Amino acid sequence: MRARHPAALSARMLNLYQSKLRLRADPSRVVLRPFHLAWNAEVPKERMRKLVDEVRALDMRAARTELALVYHDFESRHLQTQNVFMKRYEEVEADLQLDGRRIREEKKLLIGAYFCHEYSYAAAALMNPSVTLHPDQGEMSNGFVRILLSMRAVGEGHISSIVFREGVVTGDRKFELVPQPRCAMSVNTVSRESQNNSNIVTVHRNPDSSLSGTVIFPVTDAQRNGLEDLRLTRFEHGDGSIEWIGTYTAYSGREIRSELLRTSDFCRFDFVPLEGSAARNKGLALFPRALGGRYLMIGRHDGQNLFLIDSDDLGNWGEGQLLLEPRYPWELIQIGNCGPPIEIDEGWLLLTHGVGAMRKYSIGAVLLDKTDPSRVLGRTSQPFLSPADEDREGYVPNVVYSCGGMRVGDDLFLPYGVADSSVAFAFVAIKDLLEAM
Repeated sequence: MRARHPAALSARMLNLYQSKLRLRADPSRVVLRPFHLAWNAEVPKERMRKLVDEVRALDMRAARTELALVYHDFESRHLQTQNVFMKRYEEVEADLQLDGRRIREEKKLLIGAYFCHEYSYAAAALMNPSVTLHPDQGEMSNGFVRILLSMRAVGEGHISSIVFREGVVTGDRKFELVPQPRCAMSVNTVSRESQNNSNIVTVHRNPDSSLSGTVIFPVTDAQRNGLEDLRLTRFEHGDGSIEWIGTYTAYSGREIRSELLRTSDFCRFDFVPLEGSAARNKGLALFPRALGGRYLMIGRHDGQNLFLIDSDDLGNWGEGQLLLEPRYPWELIQIGNCGPPIEIDEGWLLLTHGVGAMRKYSIGAVLLDKTDPSRVLGRTSQPFLSPADEDREGYVPNVVYSCGGMRVGDDLFLPYGVADSSVAFAFVAIKDLLEAM
């Protein structure tokens, strides 16, 4: 670890301890994805059918030779390659209404291979992390906490997906991440259902894939260009049941909207579109439990200020009430949240980001009353984390940004994005943060 001393807060210095670990884009991380020749309904399927007919016309020796070459080139880079090819063939068969009884298995697999491709899901950037308690806290030594990190990965075409890393953090400001598995796999088995006027889409983690090797790609038209900035929180329901709920931005390439990701086991994930005026923008963050029988969110649906929104329905969020406006020079353009509020003894610790001159993004903090979060008890007049030195450079310079930290012992553990390019990690004492308000 090394200590850094950002801007002075209230005439004293606040010590920020940063890990040497930095996660960056990695073009070698690839998954098998469907390759589409017909991108939309207006494009005829003749090209698809022509390709299938050409593979079917191959003599069996040529087909087996080509399939063997595919396996030689790609089988060591992926899990269940044969199963993926067969599943993809079955999708093509249904789409083109083929008679599969007349096609040999080797040619089915080869057809499936022609309609797949490798996708480097984190080739462009890795950024905007959030962190929460891992669902498995078994066999942990005293003072050790198992964590789950979610991140936004950006690949070819600037498509954003959700990836995870598992790790362990200790109370003495040490942490490590579990090594990534050799192969990554995307979620599969998409199902849809209508519930309370919302179209819920469900995907499942492949049982052969670890959570650290799982990639969640866009699966709906509203998400076509990305699942952005997941703010993941461990939510405790009134009956004592636990669920992990994350807000994220669905980007179609033209429009944005807020949606929920919900899971109780990180094997099944439900995508739930949100309704209400607050859902028209990005940056919603859910409190980790209801207060007074009402669900609470922090939002910025006007693009400038922070609002406290309450609802009796997790799926519908209105205007709410104004909570915070930009006040200090480092946040005059706009303010937003940096993840779900964190419950501490003194109240709700809300991390904020502010945008100042030269569109510089910095991170500060606010303390809200524990029983009445509409009451602001304290606020940092200066950010405790700002871009400096090597943290300024990247795809979008002069930006530090987080989608959520967590309390570990007496510290705030904060993963954060750097210049929309990489992910860094820091610790700060909660008492120091409170004293700086």
